Amino acid sequence: MAVLELKDVAKHFGAIRALDGVSLTLEPGEVLGLMGDNGAGKSTLVKIIAGNFPPSHGEMHVNGKAVHFHRPIDARESGIEVVYQDLALCDNLTAAANVYLGRELRKGVWPFRILDYNAMYERSRALFAELKSETRPRDLVRQMSGGQRQAVAIARTRLSNSHIVLMDEPTAAISVRQVAEVLQLIERLREQGIAVILISHRMPDVFEVADRVAVMRRGRKVADKKIADSSPEEVTALITGALEAA
Repeated sequence: MAVLELKDVAKHFGAIRALDGVSLTLEPGEVLGLMGDNGAGKSTLVKIIAGNFPPSHGEMHVNGKAVHFHRPIDARESGIEVVYQDLALCDNLTAAANVYLGRELRKGVWPFRILDYNAMYERSRALFAELKSETRPRDLVRQMSGGQRQAVAIARTRLSNSHIVLMDEPTAAISVRQVAEVLQLIERLREQGIAVILISHRMPDVFEVADRVAVMRRGRKVADKKIADSSPEEVTALITGALEAA
């Protein structure tokens, strides 16, 4: 069963058609590369999946169940997590504090409940171990590399019972070594059966880690095929409009 299925999803902002009849499926443990030029509709599609926007038309199913998200928390409760491009991390806090930001663990009895730092450190350490990351729970985020910051953001998605992780340009503006770290983190999610939608402009990253690639252009999906059946040249032609569809 597909973990995510979109059927004829459209989004209109007044007279502007940001999305026009997009259908998409995502299997458990599958990495889907979502590509397209700026304004192609990638961000709008992801925001609909993440519960930021309701679709103007169409259906969405998660694990075979029809869903209607009104807020991001609705998507999270259905097992969908997002790693945004800016990561939304607090530089002055530790890795563990960022993993649990807004979801802190507490102990004691009200009104004497306090933060359970030890439990948060231990769970964060286990999450980083699962991801095979060298990130340590007590390290301050401001002292971390780009790859370690991504590990913190990805570990946060594993707190809940997530089935789908949406990643927005995770390898933008980081070094070659850190790019390799992030791609390995995506592999770890796939090994755990988590489906990933990887939004990226970096062709080598998509062709290295994705199972399928979907290409958006002017609000429409113009291609959706296995990586093995495509090529960077074909995807570039689809993005620019030199090729209408594939």
